Amino acid sequence: MNRAANSTRLMLAVAAIVLAGSAALAGSACRSRTDDASVSPAPATAPTTSAGTTVSSPATTVPDSTSPATTEPEPTEPEPTDSPATTVPEPTVPEPTVPEPTVPEPTVPDPTTTAMASPVYDPYAGTRAATAPVGAAVEAELRTGDGRTRRYRVYVPSTLQADTGAPLLIALHGGGGSAAQFELNSGFDGLAEANGFIVVYPDGISALPNGTGPQTWNGGYCCGPAVNRNVDDVGFIRQLIDALGSRYRIDPARIYAAGHSNGGILSYRLACELADTIVAIGVQAGSLGIDACAPARPVSVFHLHGTADTNHPIDGGRGSGVAGVDFRPARGSVEALAVANRCTGTPTSASTPDNRDLVTTTWTGCDDGVEVRYVVVDGATHAWMGRPGVSPGAAAYVGEPYPDLDASRAIWSFLTSHPRP
Repeated sequence: MNRAANSTRLMLAVAAIVLAGSAALAGSACRSRTDDASVSPAPATAPTTSAGTTVSSPATTVPDSTSPATTEPEPTEPEPTDSPATTVPEPTVPEPTVPEPTVPEPTVPDPTTTAMASPVYDPYAGTRAATAPVGAAVEAELRTGDGRTRRYRVYVPSTLQADTGAPLLIALHGGGGSAAQFELNSGFDGLAEANGFIVVYPDGISALPNGTGPQTWNGGYCCGPAVNRNVDDVGFIRQLIDALGSRYRIDPARIYAAGHSNGGILSYRLACELADTIVAIGVQAGSLGIDACAPARPVSVFHLHGTADTNHPIDGGRGSGVAGVDFRPARGSVEALAVANRCTGTPTSASTPDNRDLVTTTWTGCDDGVEVRYVVVDGATHAWMGRPGVSPGAAAYVGEPYPDLDASRAIWSFLTSHPRP
């Protein structure tokens, strides 16, 4: 019975030890989770028997209270290897493209133009296109102071205003032409009808005794019988203007002369020697045929010349026609009138967008506000520009007419815009 009691007490002691160890373990774990305290519980004392014998407890390890109850493995870095590390490419964000501004290529200025922006030249500004001439055509003659009978043709438009003075245009044919021929060739009658001016076509001097046939003018160094006989054509034109003024109401501020070739040469002479009456002149294929030009009043000048003119070469010299004259260069004639009109402004050039054949130069800053204009037409011949020839053989003598400019309308546009102030 004592053995059974001892056995019972031994079992109770072991159970107490186990319970004590479990409680200590639970307390240690709880304290470690809450505050990581560094104080360790007192070690459990092995129970003793009543005989004083120490009872050995089972080999139960009580964890250190300074260590966590559960130790998780720390992550370890992979050992470096010889193979290169795999890199993840960063995403490429395309940069926004900004279009480069378009820089225009520099333009090389045309040597025929000035440094400033070229103005535009409209050859027909201020005019109406020709219409059918339904007015009155009159043939007449007069006796000049040198004893000659001179003939002329007059066209008076139906649109003429009776209560106002009308502009007067004196249209001078070329050497070898006539009043009737130039009336048809120039088409001035249709322009007079559309624009309300009177036009007169005088005849020059014939080599024939009866005064018929090809006619010429005494423009100074040209041409033919008129020069050889020293005919006073300037006096004839003055007398003609007076005669017309007594018959029609003429505006003295708008008396103009226009001429072709030899008629253009006489127009230059009128600008120099009849400037008290002639307000402006318009010329195709002419030149200044006298040595001295001293106009009594400033006179505006319009000169039109083709680069393919062989009868009166644009650069001067002897032409292919029958005149046998060393002509003055066209530009030299224009510049002489610019000097005579005391033009002080720098010549300016203008372009015509619709016709690149035209090169226009204008002198301004002249006395009384007059202008001098020079229009060069690339490829144009001696023939009156923009109008068909009258005789079948005309082209063989003067070339085919330049088709892209109406010389008559261009001349009238200039003249009508330059009245005398």
